[in-house]
Amino acid sequence: MRRRLVPALAAVGAWTVCLAGAAPAAVAEDARSQQWYLDAMQAEKIWKVSTGEGVKVAVVDSGVNSSTASLRGQVLQGKDLSGAPGSETKDPLGHGTTMAELIAGTGRGDGIKGMAPEAEIIPFRTALEGMEGTDKSSTGHKAIRAAADSDAKIINLSLGGDYFTPDDEAAIKYAARKGKLMFASTGNEAQGKNKRNYPAAYKEVVGVGATDEAGKVAKFSNYGQDVTLVAPGQDIPRWCDGDFKGYCDGGEGTSQASAIASASAALIWSKHPDWTANQVLRVMIDTAAKPKTGKIPSKYLGYGEVRPRMSVLENEGDPGDPGENPLTGEGGTSESSAPGGASDSKKDNAADKVKVEDSASSDDSSQLWTILGVGAAVVVLGGGAFAFVRARRG
Repeated sequence: MRRRLVPALAAVGAWTVCLAGAAPAAVAEDARSQQWYLDAMQAEKIWKVSTGEGVKVAVVDSGVNSSTASLRGQVLQGKDLSGAPGSETKDPLGHGTTMAELIAGTGRGDGIKGMAPEAEIIPFRTALEGMEGTDKSSTGHKAIRAAADSDAKIINLSLGGDYFTPDDEAAIKYAARKGKLMFASTGNEAQGKNKRNYPAAYKEVVGVGATDEAGKVAKFSNYGQDVTLVAPGQDIPRWCDGDFKGYCDGGEGTSQASAIASASAALIWSKHPDWTANQVLRVMIDTAAKPKTGKIPSKYLGYGEVRPRMSVLENEGDPGDPGENPLTGEGGTSESSAPGGASDSKKDNAADKVKVEDSASSDDSSQLWTILGVGAAVVVLGGGAFAFVRARRG
């Protein structure tokens, strides 16, 4: 793993949120009407079976405003590690609150309806760029450790930076040992430097890229070895700012994609409360809408787009070994090979020549929407036991 080592005496800048741009957006009068992906993912049908009840999700972010109409009663006590004025329920950016609503919002007051509307949120506020009153140093590792010590099963990390730190890595490993399932945004610089984004780049973390309404990888979504799954992340409503006077439409970023992936995991875990994080993730990978053609994992879509309905409604996906981490292969008791019969994922990545800018490419879109269509065939990978060990992440 190529790492940007930080000298011991150097100050490490705070993480940034993973929003794709700051372009002005129209105010959305009804946020729910802008959530196109809920219909595409058949959320209403899923909610008849699972709503995320009984699952707690830690949101490590800019804070979570627990008094919005959509989050009232959904937010539990968390912790503030940012050093900024206020508590974990003060969100000066509006970002953490948006992520929380995308995960567990009730939709009351024409607000955002979460993909897992009966899950509960535990907020852990960390220092982020744009937050006043912090010392601008990273407090992310403290927030991750606090989340790992909480009752949350899932940790959502819709933030990041292009630097590696031993403290952050140690915190991630600590959370993994505690059995937490971690999702993080891969970043929004695909058309620029496309640098690796931490914490998504740590091998124990599920890196989540963004797709658009057509099921194609978003132009801004970082690609490469750290993309495990993708989820909707374009044209999704968000709180305009920390004043909470209204929602803005047209929001986009791998931040939103990570939150929707976290909510999808909550739906599956709620139905199967006896599963481990490894089993939930293995089923998510197994049932993801695979890239139409090309190598799997694809460097743009990873193993594909999240489809919780395949597990919740169709009972698809083999949870497999509860002790084996599908990302690292560690802790397992059985041997298996990588999807598609290719064990050298670095070689696969080098052979993948599809360009993200090519709208006609076949590797940068998933089968999610066609599979949801009337009469469409569900594509299922079969044959043998699959292991989702991503050697190139290590």
